[in-house]
Amino acid sequence: MSGEFQQPSSSHWIPLSDLMTALMMVFMLLAVLYMMRVEQTTTLVVREYEVTRKDLMLALQKEFAKDLKQWDATFLGDMTLRFNNPEIMFSTGSDQLSPKFKDVIRDFFPRYLRILDSEKFRNAVTEIRIEGHTSAFWGSVGPDEAYLRNMELSQARTRSVLGFILALPEAQANKPWIKRRLTANGLSSSRPILHANTVDQAASQRVEFRIVTNAEERLSAMAESVLRK
Repeated sequence: MSGEFQQPSSSHWIPLSDLMTALMMVFMLLAVLYMMRVEQTTTLVVREYEVTRKDLMLALQKEFAKDLKQWDATFLGDMTLRFNNPEIMFSTGSDQLSPKFKDVIRDFFPRYLRILDSEKFRNAVTEIRIEGHTSAFWGSVGPDEAYLRNMELSQARTRSVLGFILALPEAQANKPWIKRRLTANGLSSSRPILHANTVDQAASQRVEFRIVTNAEERLSAMAESVLRK
C-alpha cells in the first residue's frame, strides 16, 4: 500500500447543516409573522366590535331613555332590550299580544329599526333575536312536560311578536332587511332570572330583543382560516 487508509471526510456535511438551520429559521420567522398578522387582525376586529357596541348602545339608550320606565324595560350590557313585566305582554298561557304590548311595539320597533338599519350600523348587525322566556311552572304536570309546554308557548309568543312587527306600516319598506335578520326564538324556562341564587319565576317571564353583530362571524372565519393553514 502506498499510503494510509483515509477516513471519509465529513466536511461536506457542514454546508447542508447550515442550510437546514437557515431553512428552519426562515420557517420560524414566517410562522411568527403569520401569527403576528393573525393577532393584529383579531385585535382590530375586537376593537371595531367594542367601538360599534359602545356607539350602538349609546344610540339606543339615548333614543329610549325616557320610555324604559313606562315600558318596564331594561337595556343590558350586551345591547339586549328586556321587557320585564309579563302582565303587560300576554295573558297567562296565551300567545296573543295584549293591546298595551301592541302599543309598546308600535312605538318601540320603528325607532329601533331606524337605528339598526342606519348607515352606521346596518352592516354590523347580522341578527335581531326576539327571545321568549317563561317560568318553569305549568299547572300540575311534571317538570319535563312543563318545560315542553312552556317551550311551545314561548315559541308561539315570539312568533306572534314577529308577525305583528312584519305587519307594521313602518316595516314594509325595510321588510327584506328585516326578514334576513329578525328571528323568533322560544327558550322556555332554560334561562331563568336569579335573585340571591333563587329563581325569580315572575321576572323569568320576559321578552328580549338581542342584537348579534358580525364580529362573531369574522372571528370564527379567522379561526377556521388558521386551522386550514
